[in-house]
Amino acid sequence: MKHRLFLFDLDDTLLDFRASEHLSFQHTMQVLGLDTVPDGLFSQYQAINVALWRSLELGEVTTEFLKVERFRMTFLAHQMDLDPKEASDIYLASLANSVVLIDGAKQVCETLAAIGEVGIITNGAEHIQRLRIASSGLQDYISFVATSEGSGHAKPDVRFFEYAAKMAKPFSKDQAIIIGDRLDADILGANRYGIDSCWFNRDRLPNTSQAVPTFEVGALDQIVSSLEKLR
Repeated sequence: MKHRLFLFDLDDTLLDFRASEHLSFQHTMQVLGLDTVPDGLFSQYQAINVALWRSLELGEVTTEFLKVERFRMTFLAHQMDLDPKEASDIYLASLANSVVLIDGAKQVCETLAAIGEVGIITNGAEHIQRLRIASSGLQDYISFVATSEGSGHAKPDVRFFEYAAKMAKPFSKDQAIIIGDRLDADILGANRYGIDSCWFNRDRLPNTSQAVPTFEVGALDQIVSSLEKLR
């Protein structure tokens, strides 16, 4: 295997963020006193959250702004008199404890950590992402964690990948690969930075973007064998 540095995205690559997000949102609403979550509230929150993360990746908003604004906009849209800052605090605390692993995550990290170095590259809040990794049971296989909050830049900005590369022990573009689920952040970032990439495409979506992965897989247990075939 030619690769020795494996840079994994975290959410929806190693950790099932979709599941964690839903559990944490439901918990937040319950703590705030809602016995029944109104129809459409969670889907509205998700749409607002995705749009704000896109703005973060473009450098238009900060992580601190995003954390609260997604709840403020959601509550405003549903005319709910709830404190968005309190909701954000409850949600983030819950998110760190609502970790769900994607099938094969532990096995692939363990295997690749024995071959080289595994790093995490994530657009997220540093403190929360580190807590989630600790809760996941993957910490022993991970050498370093690079976050957009720590970097000051978000994927696919090349400056984010330069920041992550400095954390690796030895670093060579020829021996590094990015593994992630998002074409517009992970794969495009790899293209711009000039390193290989694996698109984790578990929903088998068509690639209609300009991002070009070196290869793609539909399951994490396909990664090692695919890497072994590369020359």
